[in-house]
Amino acid sequence: MRKANITVHLQQRNPPEGPAVIRSCPRRDPPEGLFVMWSCPRRDPSQGSAVMRPRPPSWEKRGGGGKVALRPRSGEAAAYPAAQRGPGRAAPPSWGRVAVATGGRRSTECGLRAEREDAPVAPPCGCSVPSVPGCGAASWAAHLKKRVYEEFSKVVQQQHEELSTKKLRLSKPSKSAALHVDLCKATSPADALQYLLQFARKPVEVESVEGVVRILLEHYYKENDASVRLKIASLLGLLSKTAGFSPDCIMDDAINTLQNEKSHQVLAQLLDTLLVIGTKLPENPSVRMRLVEVACKHLTDSSHGVRNKCLQLIGCLGPVEKGVAKEAESQAAKDVQKIIGDHFNDQDPRVRTAAIKAMLQLHERGLKLQQAIYSQACKLLADDYEQVRSAAVQLIWVLSQLYPESIVPIPSSNEEIRLVDDAFGKICHMVSDGSWVVRVQAAKLLGSMQQVSSHFLEQTLDKKLMSDLRRKRTAHERAKELYSSGEFSSGRKWGDDAPKEEIDTGAVNLIESGACGAFVHGLEDEMYEVRIAAVEALCMLAQSSPSFAEKCLDFLVDMFNDEIEEVRLQSIHTMRKISNNITLREDQLDTVLAVLEDSSRDIREALHELLCCTNVSTKEGIHLALVELLKNLTKYPTDRESIWKCLKFLGSRHPTLVLPLVPELLSTHPFFDTPEPDMDDPAYIAVLVLIFNAAKSCPTMPALFSDHTFRHYAYLRDSLSHLVPPLRLPGRKLVSSAVSPSISPHEDPSQQFLHQSLERVYNFQHLDPQGIQELLEFTIRDLQRLGELQSELAGMADFTATYLQCQLLLIKALQEKLWNVAAPLYLKQNALASAAAKQILEETYKMEFMYSGVESRQVVIIHHMRLQAKALQLIVTARTTRGVEPLFGMCEKFLQEVDSFQRCFISELPHMQGSFVDKLLDLMPRLVTSKPSEVVKILQTTLRQSTFLHLPLPEQLHKATANIIEPTGESDNPLRFTSGLVVALDVDATVEHVQDPQGTVKVQVLYPDGQAQLIHPKPADFRNPGPGRHRLITQVYLSHTAWTEPCQIEVRLLLAYNSNKSKASTRIPKSTWSDSSEALPPSENGIEGTIPFSKPVKVYIMPKPARR
Repeated sequence: MRKANITVHLQQRNPPEGPAVIRSCPRRDPPEGLFVMWSCPRRDPSQGSAVMRPRPPSWEKRGGGGKVALRPRSGEAAAYPAAQRGPGRAAPPSWGRVAVATGGRRSTECGLRAEREDAPVAPPCGCSVPSVPGCGAASWAAHLKKRVYEEFSKVVQQQHEELSTKKLRLSKPSKSAALHVDLCKATSPADALQYLLQFARKPVEVESVEGVVRILLEHYYKENDASVRLKIASLLGLLSKTAGFSPDCIMDDAINTLQNEKSHQVLAQLLDTLLVIGTKLPENPSVRMRLVEVACKHLTDSSHGVRNKCLQLIGCLGPVEKGVAKEAESQAAKDVQKIIGDHFNDQDPRVRTAAIKAMLQLHERGLKLQQAIYSQACKLLADDYEQVRSAAVQLIWVLSQLYPESIVPIPSSNEEIRLVDDAFGKICHMVSDGSWVVRVQAAKLLGSMQQVSSHFLEQTLDKKLMSDLRRKRTAHERAKELYSSGEFSSGRKWGDDAPKEEIDTGAVNLIESGACGAFVHGLEDEMYEVRIAAVEALCMLAQSSPSFAEKCLDFLVDMFNDEIEEVRLQSIHTMRKISNNITLREDQLDTVLAVLEDSSRDIREALHELLCCTNVSTKEGIHLALVELLKNLTKYPTDRESIWKCLKFLGSRHPTLVLPLVPELLSTHPFFDTPEPDMDDPAYIAVLVLIFNAAKSCPTMPALFSDHTFRHYAYLRDSLSHLVPPLRLPGRKLVSSAVSPSISPHEDPSQQFLHQSLERVYNFQHLDPQGIQELLEFTIRDLQRLGELQSELAGMADFTATYLQCQLLLIKALQEKLWNVAAPLYLKQNALASAAAKQILEETYKMEFMYSGVESRQVVIIHHMRLQAKALQLIVTARTTRGVEPLFGMCEKFLQEVDSFQRCFISELPHMQGSFVDKLLDLMPRLVTSKPSEVVKILQTTLRQSTFLHLPLPEQLHKATANIIEPTGESDNPLRFTSGLVVALDVDATVEHVQDPQGTVKVQVLYPDGQAQLIHPKPADFRNPGPGRHRLITQVYLSHTAWTEPCQIEVRLLLAYNSNKSKASTRIPKSTWSDSSEALPPSENGIEGTIPFSKPVKVYIMPKPARR
């Protein structure tokens, strides 16, 4: 007897109708014989039965002849109803089409195994079995096996498709389905509101937004509670803001929800949602007109909130072109200005405010407002609510800028004046408003009204009405008024014949009496915000009117004594801005100099900056300023540099006033010798700085100098060259010899020396390599020394010295002996070349980001030098790297940078003939097709043969510098604190020539163990005492573990840079430089770093262990 094993998998869901009966050999127990599961042969063969071997617990003896019935386990029959099984029939445990795998392996689904054996088989339903030649168990089993194999071939592919589809569906659950389930579970409005609040905290993908909106709208129509509907309306607006989602598909539903809504709060929220939808949709006049129509229908609502939202929607979405409004036929298509203007007189102040803001919104969107609105806005200035008055002031200012020359009548008279003058008077009147918010706004707006007549402008400084703003009535007008009123009193009205002011009977005021002295009221206001706004407005008006600047000077000087430091500081800055138009009298100067005793360093330094720009009228004023500045120097020695700089400009601006004071200041006598003053005295240096700067424009002054004064001049000219100018002193070879005959009298010798040094360097082709290096070293040393002596040329000298230093490093790295020896034998020189390339890269970043005033011509030279350094890095890497594969990517990256350089600086390439990049671009077709080794050889040859590019210098170039004032670093007493806690270290520093100090200046703290701490100061820590100068006053919090003894930490300032914000992106013309980072070379994207630009200060600290 032969045995064959067949494993079956039941997968079809429709069960057969025939009974499940299994036939086995009568001589064996059921589990060991042949078991065949049958159904009726009349059924579709695809639903036929299979040869199975169930587990033993399912067997049951039934009848004779070895017949066994298969009973289902508990719970299996329930899935197959009795009506389908028929009475007394057992339901099989599972049904389906048959898939067969041979080998007797256990099925992974139901664990059934089928076997065949030579035994007669008959169905129990009474159907005849077809006779087959050689009929027997073996032939019938073969026939059955054939059918099973056919079924197997039909269903295998379907199984995998179904499983893969199920996995995809289950990987991303639906947000809308989850929300629907949550809302269905809610048993009360409070539960639904809670579910909505939880849902609002979760992010929603763009693909799910529309489904979520549909679910929310469905529940909105079902919900009876107003709070839940309000939250749903709010969620609709939030979902409409989702990036990438177009809310046009829900606009109709959102509009329909307004029809039957009774709650005012929900209506307002729905209108807000429509505003979001209309703002999010692209410019579509028909859609916006439809939304405006919806808003106009609800303008009659009794709730102020609904009317507010309607006006806001009209202001944001109303048509700004008149043609659009004329083409529409509906009622809402009429002029939106009339619709909004009708609500200027609404009973609710919040609606009146919303109407004015909607009108201003139309103006911001480009619609020119009608002049007829002006009279309505003037009436709103007398409103009882400050929000209405504040918005009305803004609207009047807008109309005065739109129609400045229009003529408007004066109420209760026949006079007419310009609209801008009338608006100026009305805004001046609001400076005396009861609300300080309105006063601040009115004072700020006054400063921007530059077209006002001069007599109206000057009236703001006098509380009494000037005569030129009154007009006398003619005799005919007075007689007509007398006739119309009757000569005698009728007695019907109390006080009818009472005498009146004479001035009112014969004059018409062109400006309201309350508007007189508007700036006087503003500068004397009890709120310091109003005083600051008035000072700023005075500054703006005085800059455009020199006569007004002279008249308001007394008022500004009085503000120097204000009790608030911010007001005093703003007053000083204001006077500095208008200093070119004013000259201080002695009494005014006395008041100004009194501020030098202020304890605030910001105030004192701002006053020094003011004195630098001020014009003084008399020599007594100069003497008074010098005395007060010397007192300031004695009281606050840290102000030394600021005072010296102030006296420098004071002397250069007033040479004729300093001349009569020279004998007194130098303590000289006609016939007595006076003792020589001490050169270490800062006060004596301050006097000399004043005199020497005045002597530059006064050739008769050096005759009053004594012998030691000339020696002191020579000393100060070398040590403080930024404060002492070059002088032509008679008979002094020390100064005259420095001026060559070829230099014009007006050309600075230091400037000439700088240009001569560069010309000498650019012509070194005839020198040998060693001579070239020595010349560069000497020139770099001279330029560095020049920068130390001449502060005006410090930026230009340091910039040039850095460029020459990069060129020197490149020449040293390209020496012949470095490249003629095999790389493994010359490791030291390889390291030298690699370090040189790295240092050149660092120096080029310093040149690009540490200097202000760099132009596109310098930027292209900097990037060219950086490209040479990267080529040197590639050459060194190729010599020290084994294999060719790593070099492919590096060469490709370098060629991309060359291509980006060409695209970015294409306009500058004609000026770079013979340079490294010029030769590379000629060889570009060859480089693209060459192997990495050939590319490296070409780069090496090109680097050696390229010419030295000339560096053109800009007119003004300043280097970013920082000086840490505190901590001084001179104290030997350690700063003690408990380890694990923090201690605050006060940092006070001055920063000069940094364009964005709030975003680029960082404080670094280096600990002895190598740890580094980087602190980002707050924007409020920076002050701006003058142009190009900033003051950093902040606190740095230190913390460390316990130490055994005190140690020093280093505090320094760093300048952060980002290559994406390169100067090239702002200075290269638009046609050659893209604003996006795609135009940058690949390696330039996102390169960030820091550059130290202050000397480190060492501070002793001592973290002590905590007490237990």
